[in-house]
Amino acid sequence: MIDTEVLRSAARRVEAMRGARLLVLGDLMLDRYVWGQASRVSPEAPVLVVEAESETERLGGAANVAWNARALGAETILVGAVGRDANAGRVRDALSGVGVSPEHLLEREGVPTILKTRIVAHQQQVLRLDQEKRLDLDSGEAARLIDATLPLLDRVQGVVISDYGKGVITAEVLAALLPEMNRRSLPVCVDPKERHVALYRGVSTLTPNTGEAGEVVGIRIRDEAGLYRVAEEILKITAARSVLITRGKEGMSLFEPGGAVTHLATVAREVYDVTGAGDTVVACFALALAVGGTLLEAALVSNHAAGLVIREVGTAVPRPTELVASLLENT
Repeated sequence: MIDTEVLRSAARRVEAMRGARLLVLGDLMLDRYVWGQASRVSPEAPVLVVEAESETERLGGAANVAWNARALGAETILVGAVGRDANAGRVRDALSGVGVSPEHLLEREGVPTILKTRIVAHQQQVLRLDQEKRLDLDSGEAARLIDATLPLLDRVQGVVISDYGKGVITAEVLAALLPEMNRRSLPVCVDPKERHVALYRGVSTLTPNTGEAGEVVGIRIRDEAGLYRVAEEILKITAARSVLITRGKEGMSLFEPGGAVTHLATVAREVYDVTGAGDTVVACFALALAVGGTLLEAALVSNHAAGLVIREVGTAVPRPTELVASLLENT
């Protein structure tokens, strides 16, 4: 049971996020949703025929992290990469529309802007089509990204590294930027990919789900003993201050060095779509630390925010008033 004063303190952290300054670095994408109805099976193959009724586009990946942070009132700086294509323009427009500047986006030649198209019928996702080219930044691109990012570190109070394994977060980028972030004592929160885990040394937290956490250390989490073993290995490899493992309907578990563990039950009453929930978690955790919150307060804010966004279909963002109300509901 979480003490009511801790919940109240966590709620105050949410209120303090307005005006906080956060840097989001990572793989961004565009999420396209095709909404329709499915009432029959195709005569050509055993697949549903979806009659499309409308389309919407939303920010995904690191861009969704930035959108979440901006929705909570933070001044958000996004650094990432897009292609030289029409979808890059759509990403820029969408970012500008939510108050996040697209000025620090690197354009890549021959690498398209990542597009994920989801077909949704009767509020259920029936198909996802990914259009992407996974290619790490070359040395010239990495140097441009590093040079663009370094001056920004003196302008922010915290950092999110959103690593989807699409090519923006590389060993060269991490080797150049993480020491500078640590030198400035910036809280750094990472949504990790397994191939980079040894490079995240000294960060504030990693926020994998159970599948990602298991992949990081090559162990499938089947029970609580496996969960503890995986968390301990991640802490050992990264020397991080904490690891927050999201566990779906079982909530979240915060692990700290020395054996401290806090389990947080899910607060979601309804689950319609978990798309983008990980982006919400890492954005909220980083912002809470950026405004002086403890690890537990950051985990509480993240847990309640995730409970809000998974009630909606498609990527969504928490609203500050709803998040504060959720935290204070049972105090």
